Parts: sequence; C-alpha cells; structure tokens
Amino acid sequence: MTLETGCVQDQGAVKGLSVGISGGGMNGEERSTDSHTRPRACLCGHSAPGGPHTHSQMSGRRVGFCVSDKKRRRMNLDAFADFCAGHGVEVVEIDLTQPLGPQGPFDVIVHKLSDVIVEAEHDSQSQQLLANFQSYVSAHPSTVLLDPLPAMTQLLDRFASYQIMSQLHNSLRDWRICSPPYLEIHSASDLSSIQQAVVAQGLSFPLICKTRVAHGSLSHEMSLIFGAGSLAEIHPPCVLQSFVNHGAVLHKVFVVGDRHFCVERPSLKNFPSGPCDRKTIFFNSHQVSKPESSSDLTALDEQMPFLPPPSSKAVAALVRELRVQLGMALFGVDVIINIHTHTLTVIDINIFPGYEGVPQFFSSLLSHIESVLDKQTSAGPQAAGSPGSAQPTGGPSAATTGR
Repeated sequence: MTLETGCVQDQGAVKGLSVGISGGGMNGEERSTDSHTRPRACLCGHSAPGGPHTHSQMSGRRVGFCVSDKKRRRMNLDAFADFCAGHGVEVVEIDLTQPLGPQGPFDVIVHKLSDVIVEAEHDSQSQQLLANFQSYVSAHPSTVLLDPLPAMTQLLDRFASYQIMSQLHNSLRDWRICSPPYLEIHSASDLSSIQQAVVAQGLSFPLICKTRVAHGSLSHEMSLIFGAGSLAEIHPPCVLQSFVNHGAVLHKVFVVGDRHFCVERPSLKNFPSGPCDRKTIFFNSHQVSKPESSSDLTALDEQMPFLPPPSSKAVAALVRELRVQLGMALFGVDVIINIHTHTLTVIDINIFPGYEGVPQFFSSLLSHIESVLDKQTSAGPQAAGSPGSAQPTGGPSAATTGR
C-alpha cells in the first residue's frame, strides 16, 4: 500500500554542467489503494472519482514526451498514452533527432533530458539536440515545460543540490528536518588537505562518497569510508557526506505536482560511529535500495527498536519547501530517520524518478497536467510559458568546500 501522507512498506519489499540553458514505476494498471479515499476534485469544483475529470478543455490536448528508451520502458509510456487517450488527451513521443515543429503543437512537454544535458558537455551532436529543443521551447512560449530545464540541470550536479539540501534546516527548523554535513571535492588534492577539510566542515566517520554528476550508471557507484587514511581512495569531483545510522530503512518520497507519495525501501545497515581501520565498502545504490534488493549491506547486525515513520506533516512541509526552492513538479526525495534523534534527514534529491510502488502515478500525472493547463487558461496569455521556472545555481570554485 502506498500513501500520500506517511510511509508504508513497498510491496516489492560532472563536471560543472555549464551547458547554456535558458527558460523555461508503474504497471500501467491504475488501482485504488484506499476504499475510503475521497473523490478528487478538479480545479473547477467537479468531483472526479478514480481519475482526472475529462473537460472539454482537456479533450484534444497534446502532451509531448521526451525521454530516453530506458525511461520510456520504466514508466510504461504506452500504457500511460492509453490512459490519457481515455480522457481525450493525446500523448506524442518526441523524436529529438527530427525537427520538432512538424511533431507539434504541444500543450505540455514532459521530459527528462538528463542524458542529453550531460553529454552536451563534450558531444557536439548532443549540444545540437539540446539547442534545437531550446529553440522550439523559446519559439512556443505557451507550451508548458515539465520541468524547467534550469531547475533540472541543478539537480544533475550534487554540488548544487546539496547546497539546497543544506539550507533546509533553516527554512524547516520547526519540523526538525535537516541534511547531513557534506564536503565538495572539486579536484585532486593532497590527502592531508582533504583530511583537514573533513574535520573543518564537521563531518564524522563513516562517510558516504558520491560522484558529483547525479545521473548515469556511475552516479549509483558509491563508497563507505571508515577512516581518514582511506580518503586517498576517492576520485574527484565528488561529494563526501556524513553517514547517518537509520535502521536500514530508506523512505523515498515521490512528488507529482501537489501530491506526494512515500514508499519504504531497504537501505544500508547501521555502522559504528567514529573512525576505524575497516576497509572501504564499494557498493551500487540501486542494488541496495531497489524494492527487490537483498544484500548483506542491508541486513542489520543488531536488534533495532521500533523506528517511527516520518511525520506526514513534516514530509508535506518538506515537499512544499522543495517545490518552491526547485521550481519543479516531478522529483523524488530520499529521506531517512536518524535512529538516535528521530530527525527527518534528507540525503538526496532525484529528477523525474521511477515512481515504483506508486499505482496512482498515471492519474496523478494527468491531474497535474490538467491543473497547470487550467491555471494557464485562467491566468490568460500573460501566464504562458513554463511555470515555476528556477535559475540554476552555480557551485563554488574552491578545490574543497563544504556546507
């Protein structure tokens, strides 16, 4: 069972990214998980049991999808297209290698251009594809972009996204929400400098080491470092983050516009706090935290007292704050509960995640598309363009910096 508020057990138990950017898991079968759920209401006040209300203004709408083949399969785009067709909405798969003009017009474009953005750093063909996409968006300001390119770009850079995370303890202090101390390693430095920076920034062992680029297969390759000497094994650019014991439970918060869903996943087990001589553990986060994961790294070595799930109100506050800070509607947040303080701790933010374990994803996404189009229609032509667009944040240029 998956809930909007509160977490439950899932049933499956770069560089600086300086490319110039401007503007702007589902099985396909929708099913109710709560027979007492109230009928959803559309913006104009009609109730819509079981899904979005089909209005005349939605009939004939065209939604373009620009995603990789892998993402297309994971979200079962064919099934979503069939679902939308039942509500009078046409889903069109966008081919970036072809001119976009003849493929349009589009009322909304839903995209995940992570591959193209990252590859555009060094590949001229990707640069051209990205430029063509931007040109089309700029020439069609009434087309809503989910999500704005600058907002997505900053989440591809952990230096930028971790800076956002580090500020949450100020804006959400009343909810006891925080993120672990972290350190940016921009380039290769001598070991003693890194060790001194770890101490200066208040990090504590063990440390999690993650790549700077938060996309692609390498972004899931991480390491758990137990002592200062092992810092010689890191490969900059990367991020070091204090590891927080959390009872081997990860709470993935999936956001779709005004709705969010919390799904429980396996995670790394507890480790003794403080430095030790243990060898560095290298692992793939996908293999550890997928619903079907089974790993020695997730098997607790001790009996754990009951750890309460995240407060539904605190999670809702977190989602509201991140929607404002990011200017995005489709993203995921990885949170854990500190076993000692029970503090809600944010450890990562993800672009347009897989939504595995969220059977309401299709209806929620179509409802959000309806919502943004209704708002655009109500506001008039001056509201055309990408709502909630955010400017990218640049990372500091020091060799090693932290928050």
